[in-house]
Amino acid sequence: MSIPDALARLSTLHPASMDLSLDRLRRLLADLGNPHTRLPSTVHIAGTNGKGSSAAFLKAICQAAGERVHVYTSPHLVRFNERIVLAGSEVEDAQLEEALARVEAANACQPLTFFEATTAAAFLLFSETQADRLILEVGLGGRLDATNVVDNPDVTLITPVSLDHQAYLGDTLEKIAAEKAGIIKGGVPCVVGPQADEALMSIERAAMRAGAPLTLYERDYRAFVEHDRLVYEEESLLWDLPLPGLAGSHQIRNAAGAIAVARQLGLGEEAVRGGLPKARWRARMQRLQSGVLADIAKAADAELWLDGGHNPSAGEVLAQAIGELEAREERPLVLICGFSAGRDASAFLKPFAGLAGLVITVSGFAAREGAMSAHDAAEAARKAGHFAQTSAGLTEALTDACHLVDRPRVVICGSLYLAGAVLSLGAEPPLVTPG
Repeated sequence: MSIPDALARLSTLHPASMDLSLDRLRRLLADLGNPHTRLPSTVHIAGTNGKGSSAAFLKAICQAAGERVHVYTSPHLVRFNERIVLAGSEVEDAQLEEALARVEAANACQPLTFFEATTAAAFLLFSETQADRLILEVGLGGRLDATNVVDNPDVTLITPVSLDHQAYLGDTLEKIAAEKAGIIKGGVPCVVGPQADEALMSIERAAMRAGAPLTLYERDYRAFVEHDRLVYEEESLLWDLPLPGLAGSHQIRNAAGAIAVARQLGLGEEAVRGGLPKARWRARMQRLQSGVLADIAKAADAELWLDGGHNPSAGEVLAQAIGELEAREERPLVLICGFSAGRDASAFLKPFAGLAGLVITVSGFAAREGAMSAHDAAEAARKAGHFAQTSAGLTEALTDACHLVDRPRVVICGSLYLAGAVLSLGAEPPLVTPG
């Protein structure tokens, strides 16, 4: 049994309609011996943007403290194994194949979402591999997300909440935040990243109902850059730290949340100091310096960056991060963009108006919902105020950018699926799954 074959079979069990519920998974986990009750000390993370980066910071900090760390994130970029990190390393094929087979046998063809099935497999692996910590990222929402069967995390973290997945989570920021806040547990400390007022009100109401203490960004902790150092502050504490290993001012805020969680876990300044600069998270303002595309960029003395941001809020923070690069070294900006079908490409691109001189759109990459056509993406870019053109593919788009613009700063963005296509260029294409 191959991993793609097993995942394909599990995807056929999906209920006819998207029915967010924990009942199916609780039934399956009971048949598997309730592995979710035998997990190490757990940090549960929800939010719209910054979940993966926060998990990367926490993993690095915990490892700097000498801990063995499990991590569960989604989606993957190239290989499904990326989602499950066991004691610091991606799960091996044989381990994953066995866990998926056990889930499939225990489920006995009963209705089950793809994410529920793979989360059950992850819990099996986490419960049977020794570690000191589990960093557990929500898949969709929070309250009814499959990861929320874990009833006793040590700390929860809610990263910035914005509009996304409105069809499932609600059509207002207040409703979406209420769903995200569903991970809050009675008596369990919850660290909250920067939030709009409507989102924060929902989170505070949920915490009050649960009796959970909140640690709020700006009120209880904050971080800023001073003299190329990160300064982290609480009421009676100030740490002078190295800059984080992920680029962009938004990562200062993500790092601050991770540090606040580390403080709740009892980890000290040395662990934070050692971990922050070592954090890595692919396709989050990642500088590409090797591979086919990097070679094209180097030949033209171009900078090449990759970012998987795809919603309007991600567009805002990406534009800010690029603006910071521009302040340090001026280069003409070219965006190479591709989007999943149904995404609001115009809203994503609007923050780049006045910053990007050219947008080149591509399609043809594999995406769960299908890829938006390059023509439609270009129209969305024009609607957002950009000069835009289409291209046949990534190499063609980058070649065009380097021919049309002298020494450009090129940023490939708009979709995690496009990011996966970039990272796998010249090798086996990314595995696209239903969840």
